[in-house]
Amino acid sequence: MSETYTLYKLIVLYMLDKVDFPLTTSQISEFILEKEYTTYFKLQETLAEMEHSGLLRVETTHNRTLYHLTDNGLDTIQYFKNKISPAIQRDIDEFLKEKKYDLKEEVSVKSDYYLNTNHEYEVCCQIVENGFSLIDLKLTVPTESEAEAIAGNWASQSQDIYTNLIKNMWIFISDPMSQIFRTLVMCILQM
Repeated sequence: MSETYTLYKLIVLYMLDKVDFPLTTSQISEFILEKEYTTYFKLQETLAEMEHSGLLRVETTHNRTLYHLTDNGLDTIQYFKNKISPAIQRDIDEFLKEKKYDLKEEVSVKSDYYLNTNHEYEVCCQIVENGFSLIDLKLTVPTESEAEAIAGNWASQSQDIYTNLIKNMWIFISDPMSQIFRTLVMCILQM
């Protein structure tokens, strides 16, 4: 039985080692359940054990959980990679190759919200690429339902919002009067 759980752990570690971004619970589940390696509940138990033992770092928001490979997890998969059969490694490699763009795009768009000290809700919306924020937007709204709606809609609307923001800011920057204003502000800041 423990050998089976070890295989589940190694599969998760191998998946995370093969990508340069975290994976969500649903992304890991999609592969493992599709291949019928185990049940959803055993997978959840395995993920919790891996976090507890320091193989994974978990990042949780209101709407999803992201799993990051730790240094301990990386050392473990490098040492025990040969315990995963070549057929399973091939299945993982094919899954990741086929879905890599979708998997990466899904985890690059993040949103969350919390109640701030003014008893309003602060919504944090991000687009992250290669570990760096392309946009990091914070909005304050009065109700939790508004915060939840904004955080929920960010995934489907983020690309359009980012594109419009860049386009509108670019127009401002390319206007000669705004360049003069920007130069003036820079001079003031250097004083």
